[in-house]
Amino acid sequence: MDEELVFEFADVVVERDGVRALDGLTAAIPRRGVTAVFGPSGSGKSTLLRLCNRLEVATSGRVLFRGADIGSTDPLWLRRQVGMCFQRPTPFPGTVADNLRAADPGVSDARMRETLARVALTGSWLDRDAAALSGGEAQRMCLARTLLAQPQVLLLDEPTSAVDAEAATVIERAVRDLAADGIPALWVTHDPAQVERAADRVLRIARGRGLGMGPVAKSPGNGSVSR
Repeated sequence: MDEELVFEFADVVVERDGVRALDGLTAAIPRRGVTAVFGPSGSGKSTLLRLCNRLEVATSGRVLFRGADIGSTDPLWLRRQVGMCFQRPTPFPGTVADNLRAADPGVSDARMRETLARVALTGSWLDRDAAALSGGEAQRMCLARTLLAQPQVLLLDEPTSAVDAEAATVIERAVRDLAADGIPALWVTHDPAQVERAADRVLRIARGRGLGMGPVAKSPGNGSVSR
């Protein structure tokens, strides 16, 4: 077991109706920082992410979480360790506080406010109607809800695709701050500029195959992704 890895994918195949969403993908994801999963639409990015908390099951190959085969772990336990945010926010009916208590029924108001502040929602949010939040606010609330389950890693499936540029910047900064606090992230995107802004390293995939992983080229303004 490599203590420095959060996920390992070993010759993973995911096949549906004769079509391979992943085709022998092998990769190792470090247990620190933000790792972007970058590639065109249909390349298998979201499938890879869904493997990490057993929303998807590999046809063959192995997926390891912190050295343990995901196939032999309890899915409910795994999903508390591996928090996920989707492309579009998924608020529940009720207030912001109601949403946060769905993750931790006994959570105090003080801890809820502290967690909201970690995603740049400061001030009086707890009594607000979750249905009245903007897209960016709702996505950050959902990220806070995920954090209250105290996950070991975050999975982010294009979480800024349905929000404006200002909200996207706030979410990117929040995820960077969380990574600095010890919560690594695996972030799916097809936006090279976002990779450059938000990620430490990038795993490139195409047609279900890994094309290699390396550090992000931090060259202001060129939007390039390290190859």
